Amino acid sequence: MSLLVVGTVAFDAIETPFGKTDKIVGGAASYIALASSYFTNHIDLVSVVGDDFPGDFLDTLKTQGVNLDGLQIKKGEKSFFWSGRYHNDMNSRDTLDTQLNVLADFDPKVPESYKNCDFLMLGNLSPAVQQNVLSQLSKRPKLIVLDTMNFWMDIAMSDLLETLKGVDVLTINDSEARQLSGEYSLVKAAKKILAMGPKALVIKKGEHGALLFNKDEVFFAPALPLEEVFDPTGAGDSFAGGFIGYLAKTQDVSFENMKRAIIFGSAMASFTVEKFGTERLIGLSQEDVANRVQEFVDLVQFDISLV
Repeated sequence: MSLLVVGTVAFDAIETPFGKTDKIVGGAASYIALASSYFTNHIDLVSVVGDDFPGDFLDTLKTQGVNLDGLQIKKGEKSFFWSGRYHNDMNSRDTLDTQLNVLADFDPKVPESYKNCDFLMLGNLSPAVQQNVLSQLSKRPKLIVLDTMNFWMDIAMSDLLETLKGVDVLTINDSEARQLSGEYSLVKAAKKILAMGPKALVIKKGEHGALLFNKDEVFFAPALPLEEVFDPTGAGDSFAGGFIGYLAKTQDVSFENMKRAIIFGSAMASFTVEKFGTERLIGLSQEDVANRVQEFVDLVQFDISLV
């Protein structure tokens, strides 16, 4: 089953209580593609970079099974760049610098070979760009997952609401769920958001795990307690990559299978935070992934008697 990933391939510069980096590779699509590559080997990427972007990372993506026919490389231009500083709690951060560069006028081009994709992951981009991608597809994918953020709720809410009507799963964090719905209770927020169009909703809560909702059911997955968290920047995107990668592998989009996909997504996110940038997502073995998933299973598995 083919998976189409749309999002940013970019540069980040990060400061956390554990250290800081110079310019390193980041971007939503980078994390999503790498995380999903451990579950499916048919991944198509749509994004844009400048000619300053390192070719060795693009080679790494290819090695991981990612098709780059949809990656635009604009000569004489610079790639998107974001810089941020995390607070001691590692959940809140300050943006230090944002340079849109090639992203300022990004016009996604979906190659003909991508247009019949079975699964679509729309990473965090403007709702107008996300709708543009949807309009270029030859058929509706089996599953459309969309990620967004509070920035688009601030400046493009009407476009976002229109885009939500056409997706199957929305992934956002808890503060974004509250902003989108106007409700503090996440249960009430989920009901309002599901009424906007998505059939399922994933609310990411960082170190406190993730919630999965549909119209009638709720499922909670914990986060793995880690001794050290170096960089949470790409955790949400790695989660999304593991989530949709597992669904693409199993070709099962039922709510029951989404529960399993949440665990695989959480496992990929837990790898990401152990190093800066994308480093930890490169070179994992299937045994590494299986062992990490087992840690999640062991974390929540218990016997209990109600008698």
